[in-house]
Amino acid sequence: MLAELVATSAAGVFAGAAAYISLVEHPARLSCGVELAVTEWKPSYRRATWMQAPLALVGSISALTVWWLGRDLAWLVGGLLLLLIVPFTLIVIMPTNKSLQSQELDLRSERAASLLRRWGHLHAVRSVLSGAAFLIFLLRLTITH
Repeated sequence: MLAELVATSAAGVFAGAAAYISLVEHPARLSCGVELAVTEWKPSYRRATWMQAPLALVGSISALTVWWLGRDLAWLVGGLLLLLIVPFTLIVIMPTNKSLQSQELDLRSERAASLLRRWGHLHAVRSVLSGAAFLIFLLRLTITH
């Protein structure tokens, strides 16, 4: 039961933070203009990484442990959705992150604006994946217990 609660809690916190970033923080930063948005994005990204990466790993490992012990497919699916965030971030989002962090990027350019918009769309995928995992875990807990 502890691993189920850890997986669900980690997925819920991750999903909540990701949804907040997608629905509130990123649109607000974009409304301030490109230069300020990129300037704010950099420290926000660094701080979020230290919160979200451990949540994705702990949540997915806990869910996969629950699946391994009980062979409940819901925990496997949710755990894999949460785990998928890690390679998605490293392979798909990381090039955009690196470009946004580049010292050569003109913070007032259309390229910077385009990168920010792209980052917002890519981050929304993380919000959906984590939200789906969280809902699966919640439903499974509700049905099982």
